Amino acid sequence: MDTCIIKSPLGYTRIEGDLEGIASITVLNSEETPSEHIPESLQNCVIQLHDYFEGNRQIFNIKQNPKGTEFQKKVWQALTKIPFGKTMSYLELSKQLGDVRAIRAVANANGKNPLWIVVPCHRVIGTDGSLTGYAGGLHRKQWLLNHESPVTQQSLF
Repeated sequence: MDTCIIKSPLGYTRIEGDLEGIASITVLNSEETPSEHIPESLQNCVIQLHDYFEGNRQIFNIKQNPKGTEFQKKVWQALTKIPFGKTMSYLELSKQLGDVRAIRAVANANGKNPLWIVVPCHRVIGTDGSLTGYAGGLHRKQWLLNHESPVTQQSLF
């Protein structure tokens, strides 16, 4: 498995994958040394993440190879359908997947998403509009939602 570390506006990020696809993108809570060499199998992912953070990408088209159960993969696939700049509640996601009673299982699968940003679990919020748990920290979730917001705040001065 190839690995690299890049620096993003939200911290250091570890990317793991191979020719079969990207298996994991994880934001780290520690300082790391960015990789001097990016393996060929990870280069497209690194470019697309940089484009996203620079505001030049809304949709990712990288080959994915996350590890998880069939149910988790079904939830992660549904997450990729949430449009850039939009949010969805866990309840809405459960309904979309065909079982309102599965809301806790959906939330659990969402929390185990191994492909940070590319599979946009940050776009899932509470039914009341609140920011709910996020593996990368609520401050990062808020940053990502602001970054994707279609409303740009302008300075008055």
